[in-house]
Amino acid sequence: MHGLMQNAPLLLTNILSHALRSSPDQEIVTRLVEGGMHRYTYREAGERIAQLAHALTDMGIGVGDRVGVIGWNTHRQLELYYALAGIGAVCHTINPRLGPENAGYVLMHAQDKALFYDATFAPLAAGLAPHLPCIETYIELCPEGAMSANDLGALSYESMIAGKPTSYDWPELDENTACAMCYTSGTTGKPKGVLYSHRSLVLESIVSCLPTSLGCGPEDVCLPVVPMFHVNAWGIPYGALLLGMKLVLPGPGLDGANLHELLIKEKVTYALGVPTVWLGLLAYVESNNLDFGDLKYSLIGGSALSEKLIKGYDKYGVRCRQGWGMTEMSPLGTVNMEPAGFFDKPVDERVEFMMRQGPAVAFVDMRIISADGELLPHDGEAEGHLQVKGPWIIDTYYGMEQNALTKDGWFDTGDVAVIHPNGQMQITDRAKDVIKSGGEWISSIDIENAALNHPAVMQAAALGMHHPKWDERPMLVVELKPDAEADPEEIKTFVNGQLSKISAVDDVQVVDAIPLGATGKVLKTKLREIFKDYVLPTAAA
Repeated sequence: MHGLMQNAPLLLTNILSHALRSSPDQEIVTRLVEGGMHRYTYREAGERIAQLAHALTDMGIGVGDRVGVIGWNTHRQLELYYALAGIGAVCHTINPRLGPENAGYVLMHAQDKALFYDATFAPLAAGLAPHLPCIETYIELCPEGAMSANDLGALSYESMIAGKPTSYDWPELDENTACAMCYTSGTTGKPKGVLYSHRSLVLESIVSCLPTSLGCGPEDVCLPVVPMFHVNAWGIPYGALLLGMKLVLPGPGLDGANLHELLIKEKVTYALGVPTVWLGLLAYVESNNLDFGDLKYSLIGGSALSEKLIKGYDKYGVRCRQGWGMTEMSPLGTVNMEPAGFFDKPVDERVEFMMRQGPAVAFVDMRIISADGELLPHDGEAEGHLQVKGPWIIDTYYGMEQNALTKDGWFDTGDVAVIHPNGQMQITDRAKDVIKSGGEWISSIDIENAALNHPAVMQAAALGMHHPKWDERPMLVVELKPDAEADPEEIKTFVNGQLSKISAVDDVQVVDAIPLGATGKVLKTKLREIFKDYVLPTAAA
């Protein structure tokens, strides 16, 4: 027996329509790529999104067409998010940090029909163009007068939408119609395409707006430093409009000075980004004797939250909150929301709780499995492979026939984790990064967090190095803060004083810069290549 209710499709244009009805005068502020600031209301954004939809259809973009976007977090990319989805096309955001080879690969693999790009990435687009027969039209995200010099025959975004009607009759699509596409960062093998539907992103956005999820509301001023090419900026372009929040988009200004200026001038209360961004911003604030203005919360994801960040921001009254997800999860999986009265405790009593990734959000299920496929208990001790399922989690990678799931329908995340009795999930490592020593698993995350507590350390990475007796032993690679000095042996003593004997590092190496991957994560594949011939002192002995 079925219920007798209307079967209205869940579409991203419903979010846009709601925002225009309920919060038409709310602001969206952008630091422009061409210089200066841009601000307009939701109402004005809606008119430009309609103009863009007309321009896209006039260009021949239709249902199912993939359209590439290489750009910074700006109001123009936000307009593309909604206009492309609204006409039934697919907004394929491309990470420029993937490098030319991978960027070209994903554009061809997706068979994008047009490419929008910011002026910063005009050389990348021009270099790729001879290898992209699928691209019919190039559009630079700028006014006519700010066009870069190239041979692409590109259109100006502003000229393209100028004069188009400011309203659009959005079609009622099937809610399972594809609307957005991201590729994994390709740290192991070629990037893989994840194709999102209207239904999956609407559901994920609704759940992200719950008080027990992101925990922000319409009174907040939101700054997504997480790039719009990184899993749809963690859904903020949808969730912000659903809530009616003021949205502040940083454009290319991701350094400490530019981010701090935005925080203060726009009275930002809630910001989101990866740990490397927040480490840099904290260093800028500390070295210039500044504060964080109205900022209340920073949601941190992409890599594990460290004690250094928790305590560093807590000094200024800013609460770090950890979330976890993946490109394959749209991306929301967990948010480590604090219980009532939590911040009444001293910071030292809060750290252990805050360094966990948190419980699964509504409609996401999690389990941990042993290497033998055994279901493990949620006792905070049993450690295994983390698997997930839910309505916005991948079924099949784009262009692949075989689905990406286990035989019983779960997606294996590639993370190793424990789940505590209270439901909090805690990642102990990526499966490929676990250090296997004498039959024990050692968490590289624990070692890195211990290293980040050192006052001279800016960034840290722990690697499992070959050892003739123990199979692997941990080596720590550190990047020091600018102008800081520290002896490797002193760092080693400091770090090992916080670790169990089995986890103690055998060696510390200081490098000028630790390489970062396409989404701001430490690139351990590159470090392993750099140190591939290195022999631990304990192994040589």
